Amino acid sequence: MWKDSWGFRDRFFEQVEKEFSDAEEMLNRMFKTVVETGTDGSNTQPYFYGYQITVGTDGKPHIREFGNVRPSQKGLVEQSEVREPLVDSSINEKENTMIITAEMPGITKEDVKVTVGEGLVKIHAEKGNKKYHTELPVDKELDEETTKASYINGVLELRIQFKKPLKPKSKEIKVE
Repeated sequence: MWKDSWGFRDRFFEQVEKEFSDAEEMLNRMFKTVVETGTDGSNTQPYFYGYQITVGTDGKPHIREFGNVRPSQKGLVEQSEVREPLVDSSINEKENTMIITAEMPGITKEDVKVTVGEGLVKIHAEKGNKKYHTELPVDKELDEETTKASYINGVLELRIQFKKPLKPKSKEIKVE
């Protein structure tokens, strides 16, 4: 059996337990807010909250929240009419492209607006009470002209080409 002499396993599970404890505490505050305000839930949108943990190319974990609720400064949870969709992105280095997928159910492709440029991808969609918005920073230069987007069964997929770096032109000058 593997022996963990440095206590890595214990520290890892302590961190995971703390994350779940924080999420449970936030949900308890949210339900307490609903009960205290006397809201029966009939005139509000559903509460969505989640987070995604990925490991970046730098080897560090990146945590990204999504949904329509955020902790407020009062310790309570505030609901927003605009929901941040769950977004996943990957880079295909062979094809020099970035693929972004975003879940946005309940809308049509005509309701989706995507803006690409200046190191930022903006996704916005709105239909009735369904409102989605997110902004994704990108650290490489994007080629807006070759970007392709499709929306099928509530999932938006963007394929964005990276601009190829310009090769410096040089000319040898003869010294006289």
